[in-house]
Amino acid sequence: MSLKGIFPIDKWIFRSRSILESLTAEETERFLSATVEQCYRRGQIIFREDSPAFGIYYIKEGKIKKYKQDRNGNEHIIYVANAGEFIGYHAVLSDNHYPDSAAALEDCIITLIPRDTFLLAIESSPNLSRHLLEALSHEYSVLANNLSIVARHSAKERLAISLVVLREKYKSSENDTGDICITVSRKDLANLAATTEENVVRMLKDLKKEKIISTIGRKIIIDDVKSLIKMTNYQ
Repeated sequence: MSLKGIFPIDKWIFRSRSILESLTAEETERFLSATVEQCYRRGQIIFREDSPAFGIYYIKEGKIKKYKQDRNGNEHIIYVANAGEFIGYHAVLSDNHYPDSAAALEDCIITLIPRDTFLLAIESSPNLSRHLLEALSHEYSVLANNLSIVARHSAKERLAISLVVLREKYKSSENDTGDICITVSRKDLANLAATTEENVVRMLKDLKKEKIISTIGRKIIIDDVKSLIKMTNYQ
């Protein structure tokens, strides 16, 4: 089922996929020629907050979480990135350290594009520069939206929003109409919804009783997305 017209999913999705779309075939080949491909296991760190920005990362397969940690080591997940998306380019563009951390939510194949290769591609492609500015502008609005949700919505509403967004992330394609399994730990789900793991477990049980979701082990299946969207209280 498409969310078009019933939930503004675009406000939750970055647009870094457009980076490669802005390059010609020759530019894409040159852009990817100096890359290093690496496999990451679930939970493995890709980069840490405040570490030097050696390059940007292209997610070839899998999903990663971008997160920040507080002084007590607690995580707050700020974004889940899918295959086809880029991460880490903010730090390279600003010639700074990575502003957050990234880790694999599941087994991933990720390509590192070295900093110099990325900057050279920007210099040689006006289209790439334009798409980067558009992507950065949209990402700012997505992050601002996330902050407003934490401030204005209850834990139950935040969990509902997180599940709706994850449902979109775990679709095999935009036209996927079958059962969509969200495979994420309860701890990560709590960190995404800005609540406790105990709260998430309790609220998921309530959603199961209401037949809005079902579970198979750690997998969550959204059975009634319209009721879930209604629970978000998102205007």
